[in-house]
Amino acid sequence: MDNNTMKSNTLNYIFIFLIILNINPAIAQKTTDQKWWKESVFYQIYMPSYADSNGDGYGDFKGMTKKLDYLKELGIKGIWLTPFLTSPKVDNGYDIANYYEVDPTYGTKADFDIFLNEAHKRGIKVIIDMVLNHTSTDCKWFQESRKSKDNPYRDYYIWKDEPNNWESFFGGTAWEKDAATNQYYYHKFDKRMADLNWSNPKVVAEVQKILRFWLDAGVDGFRLDVINFLTTNGITKDNPIKNGQQEHLNDIDQEGVKDAMKIIKSTVNEYDNRFIVGEIGSDKIEVLKQYQSQDLLDVVFNFNFGSIKEFSAQRIFDELQSMEKNMSNYPTLFFGSHDMPRMIDRLADGNKDRATALAALILTAKGVPFIYYGEEIGMHNIIAQNINEMVDIQGKTHYQLAIAQGKNDKEALLEGNEHNRDKSRSPMQWNAEAFAGFSTEKTWIKINPDYKEINVTALKIQKKSILNSYKKLTALRNKEKVLQYGSYDNLELNGDQISFTRSFENEKITVVINFGIKKVITLPKDAKILLGQKELKPNSYIIYKN
Repeated sequence: MDNNTMKSNTLNYIFIFLIILNINPAIAQKTTDQKWWKESVFYQIYMPSYADSNGDGYGDFKGMTKKLDYLKELGIKGIWLTPFLTSPKVDNGYDIANYYEVDPTYGTKADFDIFLNEAHKRGIKVIIDMVLNHTSTDCKWFQESRKSKDNPYRDYYIWKDEPNNWESFFGGTAWEKDAATNQYYYHKFDKRMADLNWSNPKVVAEVQKILRFWLDAGVDGFRLDVINFLTTNGITKDNPIKNGQQEHLNDIDQEGVKDAMKIIKSTVNEYDNRFIVGEIGSDKIEVLKQYQSQDLLDVVFNFNFGSIKEFSAQRIFDELQSMEKNMSNYPTLFFGSHDMPRMIDRLADGNKDRATALAALILTAKGVPFIYYGEEIGMHNIIAQNINEMVDIQGKTHYQLAIAQGKNDKEALLEGNEHNRDKSRSPMQWNAEAFAGFSTEKTWIKINPDYKEINVTALKIQKKSILNSYKKLTALRNKEKVLQYGSYDNLELNGDQISFTRSFENEKITVVINFGIKKVITLPKDAKILLGQKELKPNSYIIYKN
């Protein structure tokens, strides 16, 4: 028998076998695309604010390890950790001084290893934040770079005799003059966060070395911070000014960014079963979609959806439709992060039912859901009552710029609070004891005074609490493959009611979320209610299997 005949017979046997098992060959092919991250509900932990084991006021790995059973009970399958590497914390760790060391605030590398191992024991994957756009000016690379114009590290950063007009995303100029060489260095953010020069092959090689170090340590992937901001093509033309405001046109999305991402992805692909999610600094779907592909990023954060400033069922529906139409692979689904106000305040006006309905949306719609810590208990914003309560560098910078413009303290505080990201960064509220059970002695940032009522211990025993609703929703998503892999059969908006049916492997699940007036819906014959009820009150939902 020749090789071609053998191949032909083998294919026939496979096809017959699939028919015997009543499996559609097209579906069998489709299931080979299954990935662990498509099956996971992710949970973002803001490192300083989750659980403090030693009373210094900052969260740490030992504290987080003790909370892993809570996360398993919540149904979490993936954790995203914000930066925990050595840093002066000008921007709470997004200013890295050493990429190979755990910051002592959070413990030791051994503490991290224990945390990672214990998470894996519970079936929880861990991805870590990696900041590759800039380093702290405390980084050894920068300290060497500033010594002289011919230092081997000089071209790790971007130095110019004269700056162009580019502005920092934190406000003010993006250039800082350094007395040692009388040149300016470039910083997209704070002056203590110097941008790396990605046109230097040595920088690229350093980044690959860093990625391999943490992949060897066992991490399951990376969340890449402002990854489309990389300066790959150097300092180009001035940015245009429109209505008195600078448009960030030439300092982001440079031509070489995709080549840099391909190198990052190919490096991560040296390891099996890893995952990359990218933060793309845009809320425009046409920008976001170009970075999500097989050789770039697995998924990107869809800020067009996640950063909606105020509630609108129409806007949420429009963005769901847009993501379905435009995004290859899966979109991401989230309403909260460390950079935006709390979801319950921003989108639900403090209404727990609406916050729960929004949670039902991200946990049942097509995409990879991310829960921001504390959302599951309905944590609210904190507001700085004076400048001394403000910790965030972005908020403080805008306060100082307002004072420099001649505004009084009250006016400057308003402006600072508008840009202040502290709102959603207060300590996790575990119980009604001192310091909300987060710490035994103090906290790095103020606690929301509502912690005595809004905390894990109190909500656990309330049958219909937001926490217990989250648990039911995550348990359902973890159980039903349709909610992990199903495609949309329909996606509809009727008034303030969003509904969709998802199908996968001959199963269908329909979700109806009512943000409007009370309605009673008629279910198909033999429909099985999985969660909710037919009488849809305002801000309620029903999930049923067809």
